[in-house]
Amino acid sequence: MKHKITLIPGDGIGPEIVAATVRAIEASGVEIEWETHIIGAQALEKYGTTIPDSTIESIKKNKVALKGPLTTPIGKGFTSVNVGLRKALDLYANVRPIKALPNVACRYPELDLVIVRENTESLYAGLEHTVVPGVVESIKIITEKASTRIAKYAFEHAKLHGRKKITVMHKANIMKLSDGLFLECFYNVSKGYPDIPADDKIIDNACMQLVMRPEQFDVMVLENLYGDIVSDLCAGLIGGLGLAPGANIGEQGAVFEAVHGSAPDIAGQGIANPTAIMMSGLMMLRHLGEFDAAKRMEDALMEVFKEGNIRTKDLGGTAKTADFASAIIEKLKK
Repeated sequence: MKHKITLIPGDGIGPEIVAATVRAIEASGVEIEWETHIIGAQALEKYGTTIPDSTIESIKKNKVALKGPLTTPIGKGFTSVNVGLRKALDLYANVRPIKALPNVACRYPELDLVIVRENTESLYAGLEHTVVPGVVESIKIITEKASTRIAKYAFEHAKLHGRKKITVMHKANIMKLSDGLFLECFYNVSKGYPDIPADDKIIDNACMQLVMRPEQFDVMVLENLYGDIVSDLCAGLIGGLGLAPGANIGEQGAVFEAVHGSAPDIAGQGIANPTAIMMSGLMMLRHLGEFDAAKRMEDALMEVFKEGNIRTKDLGGTAKTADFASAIIEKLKK
């Protein structure tokens, strides 16, 4: 079956790592027609908007997109395009697997976690304003609908993938109404999944526990801001964001992406590690039902890591982005 997929190369190192991933996916034998679109600063310059309607319509039509990292100005300029894209498509579930890779130095070589982050509200709703000069107010939005929806997604994900436990992380001891509602919705949903153990942890304690004994966790479900922070913390447990894939999933489509930044300081040098976006590509293949191709590509990727001969600079090697992709493709040919 031929798939049509929206391709967003992104900024900085994005086009390099996305091109490497496209090569590997195509070598897996899956037939794909790519529709290339731009968003962010490039789109603003060309179309006068950071998220052109044509890009949104392409994703809605194709239902699937592969996206490189984007640059978001800090403290000024346009608002986060990633957040805007999630809002425009109601991509309510941010899914980030955290799994240690072979032959990569990290503190927890057996770690295997999944973070499920509510992706549409909390402080990321972007509702902030100046009350009086020198005083800014940000509004945290938590709704029963969104909280219930993300809890259901987490339990269904755990059920589908044979996960053993779900932990919700919160600060309901202080934010009794907002985080209290999120916690209440989680436990209401858990009643429909009696075979999956469910518990909760206060977010600050949970972060400490993740650093000290992360193996006690399996699937974690969090509101938006906590999920953003904890997912980066967990990526650090396995070697960094360059090794962590991600997906944003909703009813209108799914966008698979590298969760790291655009690294403009090394853009154009061909030395970026494409592992994160490649692993996001694996998630995409499974989402499309291409399980055999995903397994073959994952096996090839793991074999390259196990051999340890082809490593990008961030992992102590000298291989170029294209070299890494070529090594995986060679394994796929066997």
